[in-house]
Amino acid sequence: MSFLKNYGATLLLLLGLVAGGVVGALWSETAAALRPVGTLFLNLVFVLVVPLVFFSVARSMIVMRGSGVIGKVLGIALCVFLFMGLVSGVLSYGLMSIWNPFTALEGRGGTAAGFMGEGMNWGDALVGAVSVNDFPLLFSREHLLPLIVFSALVGLAVAALGQKATVISQFIHEGEAVVMKMMGMVMKLAPIGIGCYFADTIGQLGSGIVGDYLEIFLVVCVACAVVYFIVNTLYAVFCKLPPGKFWREMIAPSVTAVGTCSSAACMGVVMDSAKKLGVSEKISDGVVPLGTNLHKDGSVITSVAKVLFAIYFYGLMPESSAFGTAALVIGLAILESIVVGAIPVGGMTGEILICAVLGLDPSFAATLLIIGTICDIPATLLNVSGNLVAPLLVHRLLPEKH
Repeated sequence: MSFLKNYGATLLLLLGLVAGGVVGALWSETAAALRPVGTLFLNLVFVLVVPLVFFSVARSMIVMRGSGVIGKVLGIALCVFLFMGLVSGVLSYGLMSIWNPFTALEGRGGTAAGFMGEGMNWGDALVGAVSVNDFPLLFSREHLLPLIVFSALVGLAVAALGQKATVISQFIHEGEAVVMKMMGMVMKLAPIGIGCYFADTIGQLGSGIVGDYLEIFLVVCVACAVVYFIVNTLYAVFCKLPPGKFWREMIAPSVTAVGTCSSAACMGVVMDSAKKLGVSEKISDGVVPLGTNLHKDGSVITSVAKVLFAIYFYGLMPESSAFGTAALVIGLAILESIVVGAIPVGGMTGEILICAVLGLDPSFAATLLIIGTICDIPATLLNVSGNLVAPLLVHRLLPEKH
């Protein structure tokens, strides 16, 4: 019963994908007839994405201001989160450039407008990605990144005003609860909706794409293993911890991560392990919950795979400016991992963000969601291990121990 409680939703989604794949491979005409069912599910998700992003991001900023992680500790923690995400992103991008499972997908999705329109430079593209020139444009899933920026500003302003904005703060908290409940209800239909969408995808592209997904899963697992075993050990050495002691305390969080497939469920055991490794209670009790929401190294790696999948699938990989492409992929992956953390049970919000930034049809988010689903266990394991390492690094970097 515990196994079904922790993995039931994932198993049902995988079952829907398998059933959809079989239907698409054997009966392509039937699969095409199922597309409206998948489209209906996606539309239900799409109408909830904008309010979900607004309430969740604003609430996350309010909670962060009141988390007790203040001043220098908060600044160092955020820098640690960013650095660790960057390390995971660079390593996974490098590995996927050497072992590239995406070349077989190149151009199979036809053409798309892409992140940069014809004649647009990187500066214009960046401004267009993070801002809009009229307030009503914020409330569109095509402008999720500007909406995230706006929502963060609202949350920070409400937190700064304190009791003067009590009513708005309560509205944001209760609004998030309502929209999250609605999204949870819609996501119960995901096995059917995504299964029907996947059936049509297989019917159009052929069953060979299943092998492409399997290869992506394998390269993600290798990238997660490199960060989990090698990079985490280097972090422990930097923190002046004996590797043996570090890995003994890593066992409990790792087992809990695999057993629950939930970063949030591991917070207690992670805080306990951090304290046993010498981190002060004030740091661990503040940094670990904050990291659970904002810092997910495993999600960065799967997001790199999602962004590369989209770029190759629609033939968006430029022939030049390799550094710019790497920066776009890694930066977008880190941003998507933050959004995923800030919006639990977010219903493809991260995948829709990728589509919005890259200028793709939002329905392609369902195709990217499959990568996140099949890579959920190794990603969660790495998310949790990183959430133990982060307070160790914060403790090590603080000039005055708290």
